[in-house]
Amino acid sequence: MAAEARTAVSPARRVAFRILLLVEKGGYALDLLAARTGRLESRDAALAEELVLGCLRWQAQLDWWIARLSGRDPARLDAEVRAALRLGIYQLRHLDRIPAHAAVYEAVELVKLSGHRFAAPFVNAVLRKVGREPVEFPDEAVELSHPAWLLERWQRHYGRETALGIARANLRRPETYVRLAPGAAPPAGIVLEATEVPNCYRVVEGRAPGLRIQDIGSQAVMTLLELKPGLTLLDLCAAPGNKTAQALDSGCRVVACDLHLSRLRRLKDLPCDLVVADASRPLPFRRRFERILLDVPCSGTGTLARNPEIKWRLTPQKLGELHELQVRLLRNALELLAPGGLLLYVTCSLEPEENQHVLEEVLGAPPERFVQRIPGRDPGDGFFAAVIRSS
Repeated sequence: MAAEARTAVSPARRVAFRILLLVEKGGYALDLLAARTGRLESRDAALAEELVLGCLRWQAQLDWWIARLSGRDPARLDAEVRAALRLGIYQLRHLDRIPAHAAVYEAVELVKLSGHRFAAPFVNAVLRKVGREPVEFPDEAVELSHPAWLLERWQRHYGRETALGIARANLRRPETYVRLAPGAAPPAGIVLEATEVPNCYRVVEGRAPGLRIQDIGSQAVMTLLELKPGLTLLDLCAAPGNKTAQALDSGCRVVACDLHLSRLRRLKDLPCDLVVADASRPLPFRRRFERILLDVPCSGTGTLARNPEIKWRLTPQKLGELHELQVRLLRNALELLAPGGLLLYVTCSLEPEENQHVLEEVLGAPPERFVQRIPGRDPGDGFFAAVIRSS
């Protein structure tokens, strides 16, 4: 009987349910999806990704529905019950091709399989009340499914129209961009569209196995480093290595550093020197470098479309902690910049504390040259990149 019940739930929903529970415990959705969907059929893997990222993107709305239809605070429900309800409501409200009876039935079965059989009638009753009719949400934080404090700060820094554009962009599935080596042709079975960034292409149709997936914003900011053969680049905080690989395309020599050996191993197939180093402390180099890339750890608020769990974890206090770390990293990196050299300071954050304020604290003035890419206004993720030229 248990085996029959287990097969009643599709592989995609079982995996999505488990991943959502792990994300609540601190896991990262994309890492978990990569680790747990490899053995699924491609269709099931795609549905699992849609369910996980969709539930996380629309979490505030889903919880509003739970509270409205059940009269109970979602935060006080067992995690398994809450996850099953979010999965069910997301399918009922956002996925037109999912039959309502399948969404309800499998959510109920997931609760039973998780050891919460007592909650099955409750989940069934709530989900059967969910309709597809338009509703008026109580505020923009629920309607746009973002923490109110984050929406408020974006309006303060960027204006209301841009802030709402950022939030709406974060609710859409992001485009996929790939980078081809200069002169390389795309493989058969995939349709690519060239972008304004050299060697960067948007995936129009097909999958991109074997191609280097790298957001257009990530590729665009690297052009500011003015790389060319004969130069040596020190790439601090290098993992996972997309920008490292892009730098190598220019013909320059690269020394790639990261704090963790496990992360640095991802670069083992790249033709560059690898060094385990903590860039928040004085670095173990006697020479100076003509080019330095400092892609610092940051909040990642420019990447919320692909990493939606970040918006539910981030706090204003965390921004202050990141600012302090970024200041240390930049000061240490500048010690290794050769006269006349260029340092590129990069974040995928939209927050001034991690961007302009870091440069102002270290340099005593705003950066002379910087680029900011904003979701909803510019293609791809949000990025900040500032060029510092040594005298």
